[in-house]
Amino acid sequence: ELQDLPREVFAIDPTNIHQTPDTEVLYRCRKCRRALFRSSSILSHTEGSGPTAFARKRITDPAQLCGDGREKCTSYFTEPVQWMEPALLGVMEGQLLCPKCTAKLGSFSWRGEQCSCGRWVTPAFQIHKSRVDEVRTLPVGNFQAAK
Repeated sequence: ELQDLPREVFAIDPTNIHQTPDTEVLYRCRKCRRALFRSSSILSHTEGSGPTAFARKRITDPAQLCGDGREKCTSYFTEPVQWMEPALLGVMEGQLLCPKCTAKLGSFSWRGEQCSCGRWVTPAFQIHKSRVDEVRTLPVGNFQAAK
């Protein structure tokens, strides 16, 4: 069981930093708008083989196997962020909840999880794209735009 993790494991909580570099995107809870993580915390992975990777789920519909142009990865896999620490200690897997409003954002598993594109990511700190808003800083002025 994990009872204590070194501080270096966690990315800095974006609420602890008041300045965001112009090139970095901030991701916020869609429900309460609390800053959750930055684009620099997102871990990239090579795209998997899609629905064929889910052979155990027995997808037999040919339309699902060919793909229909939708985005393959429906989640962000991030490095652990400081606000996640209480949820991660002592357990191997569980839900990731917003630290402010407790809305479900995704899940984590130290053993890993399979992305919707079919790629296995280990360890997995998975946040669903539908649960967060992307906030980019505009180059002129001090305004922010949400996507």
